[in-house]
Amino acid sequence: LNQMEKAVEAAHTFFMANPEHMEMQQNIENYRTMAGVDVFQLVDREAKPHMESYSAGIKYYEADDFEAAIKYFEQALREYFNEDMECRILCEGPQRFEEYEYLGYKAGLYEAIADHYMQVLVCQHECVRELATRPGRLSPIENFLPLHYDYLQFAYYRVGEYVKALECAKAYLLCHPDDEDVLDNVDYYESLLDDTVDPTSIEAREDLAMFVKRHKLEAELLKSAAEGLGFSYTEPNYWIRYGGRQDENRMGRVPSGVNVEGAEVHGLSMGKKLQPKIDRDLREGGPLLYDNITFVYNSEQLNGTQRVLLDNVLSEEQCRELHSVASGIMLVGDGYRGKTSPHTPNEKFEGATVLKALKFGYEGRVPLKSARLFYDISEKARKIVESYFMLNSTLYFSYTHLVCRTALSGQQDRRNDLSHPIHADNCLLDPEANECWKEPPAYTFRDYSALLYMNDDFEGGEFIFTEMDAKTVTASIKPKCGRMISFSSGGENPHGVKAVTKGQRCAVALWFTLDPLYRELERIQADEVIAILDREQQGKHDVTINPKDEL
Repeated sequence: LNQMEKAVEAAHTFFMANPEHMEMQQNIENYRTMAGVDVFQLVDREAKPHMESYSAGIKYYEADDFEAAIKYFEQALREYFNEDMECRILCEGPQRFEEYEYLGYKAGLYEAIADHYMQVLVCQHECVRELATRPGRLSPIENFLPLHYDYLQFAYYRVGEYVKALECAKAYLLCHPDDEDVLDNVDYYESLLDDTVDPTSIEAREDLAMFVKRHKLEAELLKSAAEGLGFSYTEPNYWIRYGGRQDENRMGRVPSGVNVEGAEVHGLSMGKKLQPKIDRDLREGGPLLYDNITFVYNSEQLNGTQRVLLDNVLSEEQCRELHSVASGIMLVGDGYRGKTSPHTPNEKFEGATVLKALKFGYEGRVPLKSARLFYDISEKARKIVESYFMLNSTLYFSYTHLVCRTALSGQQDRRNDLSHPIHADNCLLDPEANECWKEPPAYTFRDYSALLYMNDDFEGGEFIFTEMDAKTVTASIKPKCGRMISFSSGGENPHGVKAVTKGQRCAVALWFTLDPLYRELERIQADEVIAILDREQQGKHDVTINPKDEL
């Protein structure tokens, strides 16, 4: 209909819910070009007010504007509790437990009333997860509600409101009573109070105290009812802190004795989010963790920044096994909305994700051991990257893709294109301006990338780094079994793949993020499946989740 502004809004809304969808980025750029306008205001039409306020709070917080941060975090909490009320009201209505056979339902009146009430209560209890989940996603932001109070406790401290800082810190402890950093903060805030104020008179914020009290009572009631009514219920950990809260949402820490604005801070868990890029740009050379891995080249030898080339990350046997499982699980155009040749018409593109491999393994379509190898070697690669680049916080998967590029016969004469055009992984490369714009719709949350190669029985397909001009090649790497190239994902590392002119080139492509908000959904699901399979192998019979259902 030639309504480009609405097209951009719709595409951006979809992209915000599906940041791993590579083709939508190109769609937005196409709409902008067709309209002859450089920049549309990017509007997310599914945005939730409480999440928008929360994001604004973080933005001001990171800019050290603590007054504005407090304003938006407090607004986010008011909107959150209003949304919670609405969510709970919407649970009132007909409900069904999926495992019940309703044609054969013969419960008496009182049991039927109790049954219905418990189903409503399960729905209301799940509002915590619902309100922490971004539109279009299945996985909630971990520790979402408590994080508001974690940010607020430090923001209030920085503006000198120690009583409110103490109230927020104590509120956070309602969800994580064993958090040593915040316990230290409580002691510190109490030491800052005026002598006329009794620290024991200051209690946790009432809004969260009432919320947590209700939540715990609901959990007890549901567990009790589950036993009496015979339905299965397992209380999730709604306030989970992934990786021991080493993520950037947990914020940096200032060691004991560091002077902040004239006040000596002892054990205070500082809320200022460090700028990891400054730190990461200068750090590499950490341990490779595994004895058999061979170091080949570092950044200097590869003529760039934050680059490393390693060999023997996989054994020859693992390469063969992975290549074999690839042929059994890959789909043409996977990850590119089914497009057979998304980058060049002269090659066929096939791919598969970790979760798909596990699904095929569980169904017996490929060996489960081989499907699990895909999961295990990607985790091995993550640990190596995190260690080698000496990262101070946890590295998470952003996207994991097993990919093969096959040269199409009869289409290789006088090729002058690339298998994958020169690009950067977390910004929009602009060779003419010699810039890389770190803004939507680029995958701005990606911090590190890695490619783990499985074979070398093909022609062409060299991985290349270039300058920002996308032309001057600074390093060229020939793939082979077990070789891994890893690098930071920004404009300092433009890269691409030369044309594959004969045979099939296969690799595991890995993108990582330091922001747990953008963890790969399929990876989280795969982690759960692996945990279930591990418990089954240990002979435990108390698992209530069927792994096939989970898949």
